[in-house]
Order: sequence, then structure tokens, then C-alpha cells
Amino acid sequence: MRGGEVVWVAEVGFLVPRGALLLLGICGALSLDIKTSPEVRGYVGEQVVLKCSFKSSSPISESLTIDWTYRPLSGGRMETVFHYQSVAYPPSTGRFKDRISWLGNAAEGDASIAIESPSVSDNGTFICSVKNPPDVYHNIPQTVLIVTERGFSFQLTSVTLLSIVVFIPSTVVVVLMLVRMGRKSGLIKEKKKPGCKKSSVEESESEYTESCIGRLKTCCLNCVDTDEEEPY
Repeated sequence: MRGGEVVWVAEVGFLVPRGALLLLGICGALSLDIKTSPEVRGYVGEQVVLKCSFKSSSPISESLTIDWTYRPLSGGRMETVFHYQSVAYPPSTGRFKDRISWLGNAAEGDASIAIESPSVSDNGTFICSVKNPPDVYHNIPQTVLIVTERGFSFQLTSVTLLSIVVFIPSTVVVVLMLVRMGRKSGLIKEKKKPGCKKSSVEESESEYTESCIGRLKTCCLNCVDTDEEEPY
């Protein structure tokens, strides 16, 4: 009896690995490939789209089902918030009642949905699940939804912060240089203010300049008169 048990155990030990390998082979051959965005950001009160695309090794049939599940960021159990099979079945109860609409096209491998009037309390993890029998095995991508107020949605990324740190000091330096150059230029080209009394040197230079100009005018007039009196 004990010998029979040993043989039975040995046979089971041989069959289990073969069955596991066979199951893994089937899963690999029938796996679905699903893609979603790791993170989606939205604004309070504005429609937000959760995109999901899939590829199946089997032809799309009426048996195809699509389910979107949701879990709040605070934790808790996953709950189904949308179901599709030939037609869309939006949620009739729960937090997303009358707020989820179907945007996808199952024939083209699109399982996207939209959430209307999202709020901060909707933040959480969404999972898009697709089954197209016999193709039912697939990866489980997750999408984290982050809804914020539009006025407070700005976040300092490393690139933005670096740009600010470099741009502001550079701008200040350039402005200071321009102001300094403007002041120097203004001092060099500064004109005499009206009503200021001229010095004796400036008066002498002015008289000399006016005398030279007067002599030049007289000379020019004489030349003109001489030319007119010349006979042809």
C-alpha cells in the first residue's frame, strides 16, 4: 500500500508541472495587451478622459466585455464603475452615477471612457479590464486620476524651477547694466539747462563763433556779387 502511495505521489508530481506549463502556454497564446496612461490630470468641473486601448489575438465578438474598476486614493476595495458588453452600461448608483460616458470603439480596440464634472474626491486608481473569450488573460495597467482646482494646479517641476533660478538673476543683471549705461550716457550728453549763466570762457567762445559765422556770410555775399558783375 505504501509503495502504491509513493508511485501515486510521483505521478502527481510529474503531472502537476506539465499542467502548469500547459496552462502558461495557453495564457501566453491568448493574452490581451492593454494600454492606459499611468496618470491623468483633470480640473474640477471639467470633463476628463480616461484612455484605454487593447489588442486581442482573437476576433472581436459579442462576448467581449470591458470593465472599469475604481479605488479611492485613501484606500478601500475596488468597485466596478462601468461595464460594456455590446452596449455601454454606465453606473446607476454610487459616486459616478450619471457621470461616466462611453467614448470607446470596441471594434477598433478602444475602451476609453469620460468622467463628467469631476471633483477632488474622485481622485483614485482606475483599472481597465478587457475579456474577449477565449482571450481572457491580460496585464493589469493602472491609471491614477488626479483632479485639482484650475487656479491651484501649477506645480514647480525641476525644469521650471531651474528656469526661474537662471532667468530672474540674469534679467536683474541686464536691467541694472542698462540703467547704469543710460545714466552714463545721460551725463555725457547732458544739455545745459535754460536760464543758466554762462561762464566768461563760454561767452568768449560764443562771441568768437558768431564772429566767424558773420565773416563767412560776408565773404559768401561778396563772392556772389562779384560773380554777377563779371561780363560774359
